[in-house]
Amino acid sequence: MGIKELFIGILCLFFVVLANNTAAQNRRDTFPDGLPVPAWFGETNKTDVKKLGKPYRITDYGVKNDSLVLQTTEIQAVIDMAADNGGGVVVIPAGTYLSGSLFFKPGTHLHIEEGATLKGSDDISNFKLLITRIEGQTVKYFAALVNVDRVDGFTISGKGTINGNGLRYWKAFWLRREFNPQCTNMDEMRPRLVYISNCNDIQLSDVKLINSPFWTTHLYKCKNVKLLGLHIFAPASPVKAPSSDAVDIDACHNVLIKNCFFSVNDDAIALKGGKGPTADKNPDNGGNYNIIIEDCTYGFCHSALTCGSEAIHNRNIILRRCKIADTERLLWLKMRPDTPQNYEYITVSDITGEVNNMLFIKPWTQFFDLKGQSEIPLSYASNITLRNLRLKCNTMFNVSSSEQYRLSDFIFENLDIQAVDDEIQRDVIERFIIR
Repeated sequence: MGIKELFIGILCLFFVVLANNTAAQNRRDTFPDGLPVPAWFGETNKTDVKKLGKPYRITDYGVKNDSLVLQTTEIQAVIDMAADNGGGVVVIPAGTYLSGSLFFKPGTHLHIEEGATLKGSDDISNFKLLITRIEGQTVKYFAALVNVDRVDGFTISGKGTINGNGLRYWKAFWLRREFNPQCTNMDEMRPRLVYISNCNDIQLSDVKLINSPFWTTHLYKCKNVKLLGLHIFAPASPVKAPSSDAVDIDACHNVLIKNCFFSVNDDAIALKGGKGPTADKNPDNGGNYNIIIEDCTYGFCHSALTCGSEAIHNRNIILRRCKIADTERLLWLKMRPDTPQNYEYITVSDITGEVNNMLFIKPWTQFFDLKGQSEIPLSYASNITLRNLRLKCNTMFNVSSSEQYRLSDFIFENLDIQAVDDEIQRDVIERFIIR
């Protein structure tokens, strides 16, 4: 073969590889319903605090490194000062600082340096009681440790830790549940760790979020949110951290969760949005659209991706390129009989590891309440794709039929599954394709 022929061969090979890569890129950058994924999802630069304004180190303003002395008022004063002066970065330096509920304001950011811990009080009286969003409803309940409402562009960054200090709350919850098995998640008064609501262009990166008394990260009615490189943990033993969801996405648009670690005693990613027979007519509620979870690692959790239990509409949801271990369910669709639900265009792809149940779909009847209505609303799950999975599991297909919901247009493609129970009941899903 001459030099000319060799050059042409190499050039042809280059264009073949380029075409294949372009095709793969195009496939990867398309939502399940065919719409293109905006370039915004591919922009994953970490927060540069030097570009966010003046730094306000809390220890420069009278806050002391002391894990036992409550300093909510002092830390809040630094946040208020930064806001009053046009904004800036509230910096938590190395050390441990105990606080109750904090409220960030427009123009402010939170940076937690390596070796620093913002520690939540284990006394619920140190958390403000206010109208907030929790479990699919707008009610009076307790603020989180970190609260952010209507603060566009807000960031949390740094190599430090936000520690919810949840042990006392967990013990109290299980004690209450022991004498009253019907107690709800909200009956035992507990704060969340981070609550962000009504915000655009939010980024949380690198920090550790651990030991939350209740939900760890709750996003409500937010647009354009990125969670990058987070480490989220709450224990399953020796004391279980009840309802310590890693990330609850509640009526949000455009959310990217990338390169994160989750190990919690409840759902890792839960899509919320409202509950009740008229939930779809309540303006406080809403659907979740354009959600991508990718390149993450899962430890123990009840589910890698859950729709519900309080949700009305989830569309264009992608879970891809993740590793899972000791996870109860890969994809869990909670079909709540007292709420009209529509879960559609969900793709789970390129997942490896071990899981108890690959696909889990059943009626979810915990705290069932039709609020006086006699008729159960009909719900739907459609256009669900599971593709390129390599898993070990106990049960591959744990799906129940029900008159309360319709399942249709599911695709299983290129699955390498080692399962104790590998039976698939095709008749419970209309238009079910297995390749």
